[in-house]
Formats: sequence, C-alpha cells, structure tokens
Amino acid sequence: MQTNSAAIAGSLSQASSVRWKIFLMMLFLISINYIDRASLSVAMPLIAKEFDIGPAAQGLLLSSFFWTYAFMQIPGGMLADRFGPRVVIAGATLGWGFFQAIAAACTGWVSLLVTRLGLGAAEAPIYPAGGKLNGIWMTQNERGRGATLLDGGAPLGAALGAIIISGLIAWLGSWRLSFVVAGVGTIVCGLFAWSYIRNHPREHPGVNEAEARYIELSHAEDAAKEPAGASGRVLEFFRYRSVWGMFFGWMCFNALFYGLLTWMPNYLSKVHGFDIKQMGGAVFIMFFSGFVGELIGGWIADKWRASGASASRVLRTLFGFASVIATIAIFSVTQIKDPVAVVALLSVTLFFLRWCGLFWCVPSLLGTRDRVGFLGGTMNLGGNCAGIGVPIAVGLIVQATGSYFLALMLFTAAGAGLFLCSTLLIDYDKKIPV
Repeated sequence: MQTNSAAIAGSLSQASSVRWKIFLMMLFLISINYIDRASLSVAMPLIAKEFDIGPAAQGLLLSSFFWTYAFMQIPGGMLADRFGPRVVIAGATLGWGFFQAIAAACTGWVSLLVTRLGLGAAEAPIYPAGGKLNGIWMTQNERGRGATLLDGGAPLGAALGAIIISGLIAWLGSWRLSFVVAGVGTIVCGLFAWSYIRNHPREHPGVNEAEARYIELSHAEDAAKEPAGASGRVLEFFRYRSVWGMFFGWMCFNALFYGLLTWMPNYLSKVHGFDIKQMGGAVFIMFFSGFVGELIGGWIADKWRASGASASRVLRTLFGFASVIATIAIFSVTQIKDPVAVVALLSVTLFFLRWCGLFWCVPSLLGTRDRVGFLGGTMNLGGNCAGIGVPIAVGLIVQATGSYFLALMLFTAAGAGLFLCSTLLIDYDKKIPV
C-alpha cells in the first residue's frame, strides 16, 4: 500500500489538470441549468399579473418542472451508466436550452406549464451523469471538491439567475425576450460541453500520462476495496438502510433548498415590499452565500479525508453541524421583521445548507463503479420528489392562510429531517455489494 501511495504521489507531481477543468465546466453547466430553472421564479410576479393567476396556480407552475425532472432521474442515471456521461451531459444541455427558449411563445399558464415539463425532462440526466463523471475522473481524496464543484452550480446559478434574468427583464422590457436569450445561450454551452468532455481520462487529448496514471492508480485502490460477488440486481439496493438515508436525506435537503429557490422571490416581494431590482440583488446575495459555503464545505471535507479521517466521521460531522445551523437560521426568519436581517438569515441558511452538496459523494461511496449513475439518479429522485411537493404545498399554504409562517416552519422541519438522515442512517464507509 505504501508503494502504491508513493506511485500515486509521484504521478501527481507531474500530472496535467484536465479533471479540474472538466469540473469547472460542470460548475458552469449546472450554473446555466439553475439560471434557466430559476428564471420562472424571478419572472413570476410579472407572469402572474399577465396571465392573471393566483398563488395556487403559481405553485403548480413552479412545481411542474419537477414532475418530469424527478421521473427521469433513474433513467437518466442508467443512460449515463450505459452510454457514458459525455453524450448525456451534452444532449441534456441542448434539450433544456430549446425548452427554455420556446417558453417565450407561451400564451397562457397551461402552455407555459408544458414547456416546464419539457425543461424538467431535458435537465434530469445532468446530475446523475455528473456524479458518474466524478467517479470516473476524481480520486477518493478529490471527490469532495468534485462533488461541490458539480453541485455548487445550484446556488451559483440561482444567484446569477436572479441578477441575469431580472437584469434582462429590466433591460429588454420583457420576460419573454429574456427567456429566449437564456435558451440560446444554453444551446451554445451544450455544443461547447460536447467538444471538451470525455468519458475517460485516456480519451482526452489534454490528459498527459502522469494524470492518467494518477487517476488509474487511485481507482485501483478503490477497486481493491469493492465487495466481490455483486448480484447485479439493482432493486436489491433498496434493502439497505444507507440507500434510504441517502434518498430521504437528499429529499429533506431539497425541500429546504427548492422551497427557497421557488418561493423566496415572491416572499421578498409580497412580505417585505422588494421591487424587481431589490429582489434580484437580495436573491443574488443569498444564493451566492450558498455557493461560497459549498466550496468551503468541499475543501474542508477533502483536507480532512486526506489527513486520514474516515468518510463517516467527516461527512457525519459536516452534515450534522451544517444542518443544525441552517435549521436554526430558517426558523429565526419567522421571528424577524427587518428586511435586511431576513436576507442575512436566509444567507446564513444557504451558506451552511450547501455544505450538504457533499451528498454527491455518497453514490460513489456506497456503490461500485458501474452503479454510481443509478445511485445518483435514485438520490436525485428523492430530492426532486420534494421539488414536486414543496412548491405546491407552499402555494396552498399561502393561499389558505395569507401568510408564509407555516411555509417557513415546513422548511424548518426539512432541516431537522436532513440532520437525522445524514447523521444516523448512512454508513459512508461501507460499499453495498450489489
């Protein structure tokens, strides 16, 4: 083992850095993903007025993206396992750019809902394929940073989306034109992704022998730890507590994150009187705080792991601490009336919540190499079940009570659920023999 570790270190000293460039590209693509996804939330006050729809219908619209997005998670992961992440990532990006652009032609909320269904189906494979890419390109001491670069696009895209979409609407005077610009830009990015991403390090012209050998030696160590005698029956994964902990933990995470993503612009507008520019700036601050928190969480995890700590010790500690702080902060929003303090508390919530983007390490920790895409799709299915339910639930709560208090309490409960699942149910050190 010492000889192999020395060989890995020797390869690293001369290695190229294509794997990091690929994951910076994934950060960029996921950011674009969330700019397009968040565009409806930012434009919702204008769309609701134009189409004359109330909170319940708004909740249905905000939820509709997640219906097809959740349904396609496991098929998307299986496609990545079958065909490799390159074609899946590029195809998904081209598809969702198309649906983003044609939303500009909608004449009512029903046709807009149909385009959101298409957007959800097209975006669905990007995360499972990214998780697969993490397992292929990153070593065990780099997957924390790989996971947070992959998932860091969520808060960064939400932050940039608030600024970009609200800025385009203000500049162009139309939410429709802003959707066209966003969609066409996404299609261009999809073509760029196809030109650069490869399924394996040896296939990439920029990877030198040292980088390829560094990755292969590290993966050989991983392979030696994989359980023998796998059955090959994917449904057997659901016999294991860790898989259910991963599924429900990610569901709780996304209940809080997607609740903030879909309803906070409206909350700030209706409850605290923010106009479109103020709301865009506040949402940018909140979600950019989440992006910074995500990168810090990934850096801490990899450094701690490199020092010899077990995956269970690192992840349980980080997830537990982060979920407690995020839960306290979102609960405190219910007690505060000052708009500046509310934005500060929401920023704290997202800063610590996004440490849990490290969940994207979990599929490669629990599964063997040929099952990472499936497990990533399973995990994200759980997350997006929350994406389906939470926007509708919040819309119904607000319409029935005329208040956001119970909605914020729902987010608080989700933070508590994240703590329980991530600290008690998952064994991060044990691969599942399926």
